[in-house]
Amino acid sequence: MASRMAGLTRGLVAVGLLALASGPLEAATFSAERGLNLDLWDTWPNEAEWSRDGVLLPYPEWRRKLNLSELTRLKGTGFDFLRMPVDPIPFLSPKAEHLRERLLVSVLEGVRTINAAGLKVIVDLHPIPRGADRFAGVEELLRDDALFERYLGLVRDMGRTLSGEDPERVAFELMNEPVTGCEGAEGAAWDEQLGRLFAAARSSAPRTTLVLSGACWGSAQGLSALNPNTIPDDNILWAFHSYDPFILTTQGALWAGDFIRYVTGIPYPPHEHKSELAVAVGKARGRIRADAPFMRRSGMLDYLDEQIDGVDTEAELEAQMDAPFKTVADWAARHGVDPQNILLGEFGMIRQEYQNPDVIPGEWRAAYIRDMIEKAEERGFAWSIWGYGGAFGIVEEFGGKPAEDDVLRMIRSLEK
Repeated sequence: MASRMAGLTRGLVAVGLLALASGPLEAATFSAERGLNLDLWDTWPNEAEWSRDGVLLPYPEWRRKLNLSELTRLKGTGFDFLRMPVDPIPFLSPKAEHLRERLLVSVLEGVRTINAAGLKVIVDLHPIPRGADRFAGVEELLRDDALFERYLGLVRDMGRTLSGEDPERVAFELMNEPVTGCEGAEGAAWDEQLGRLFAAARSSAPRTTLVLSGACWGSAQGLSALNPNTIPDDNILWAFHSYDPFILTTQGALWAGDFIRYVTGIPYPPHEHKSELAVAVGKARGRIRADAPFMRRSGMLDYLDEQIDGVDTEAELEAQMDAPFKTVADWAARHGVDPQNILLGEFGMIRQEYQNPDVIPGEWRAAYIRDMIEKAEERGFAWSIWGYGGAFGIVEEFGGKPAEDDVLRMIRSLEK
């Protein structure tokens, strides 16, 4: 640990010298207000195929289906920036090593296309948990020292790639949702790693606004555990994510644990849809009794009741949804962080889990997203909805089909 801290100190000293050489760093040059997350992947190709022509490039994959006119329509909807998730694993995989420079160029082309549509862009390095079809994921990046060193190299290269772009129109997010630090000493480990990521990015991109977040999946609690004054820079956006209450926003998801998959159709807001709520809870209880592991059923039924009890009145729902915003606002006040430099980088409500017939009505999703937007904007925070397509899609559902337009109509109706 001592040697790592020494390396971090050297890196921060180097950044300080670089800043002095190029003039004083300004407060965040990239300003954001209302944004949308583009898709990370659509086809999810197996890593074994990455070396084949046409599997990875153009990159990111959204570039195959979205052109300038479609991006321009997003500008007309009322968004001023897009958060562009970029999976870093192809840059680190031996299968795609020969494509690394072309991948960097392709990311830059995507940035310029978004800018040409009149939209700003945050380039978001977005590792995900490891699957059976890839050699590493976010956990391995954070816990394998050698792999983290390689990731630092990618951060430097990506920073260099973006450094020539207009810093008022392009920002760089160094890691999406670090999974460590939810308890114990892991938080301190992320503090060190974040410092090293910052030093790597700033060494190659001295003018670019950097987007940083706390540990524990980029949560409000993770951000509140950081001391922003340890980062010697004002050209920073501080990000957090919120999908609270989980039982509403992620219902039916197969990837989110073994309980929530049995729960679908919970309305928003629950207290205004009592009959639909009762039907949905009854169906969830039936699925748990029929399909959940026998030894888990009783506990799941109790947990279901507990979760519903926490959202079925207006006061309880408001308290849950407001809590992360209050946590971040208190943190910002404590450390003198301008609310305009805070980004709610992800929030949203699931539309439909893949291969699940249950679809959450668009009007419920629009109502939830509207309420989250109000909570962000009344505190001066920027925001970006998750996401363009797929399970949480507000523009498209699966297969490129248009999603219900309730959310987009709500966005258009927002006061400027």
